Amino acid sequence: MDRNTYPTGWNKQRVQEVIDHLETRTEEETIAEDEAAFEQDYTAMQVPRKLVPVVRQLIALME
Repeated sequence: MDRNTYPTGWNKQRVQEVIDHLETRTEEETIAEDEAAFEQDYTAMQVPRKLVPVVRQLIALME
């Protein structure tokens, strides 16, 4: 990805805010955020890039 190209809804400022947040949080805050993520009704998966469009279509069918 080109350094000056951002996904929809993102820009340089938003990226920098995320970086700042991740770099300044304490170990306790990091652990708390990780633990909170497991309590949500969402999951993260690794999918080969070439399959991402298909996975997105399948998710759209389920909504």
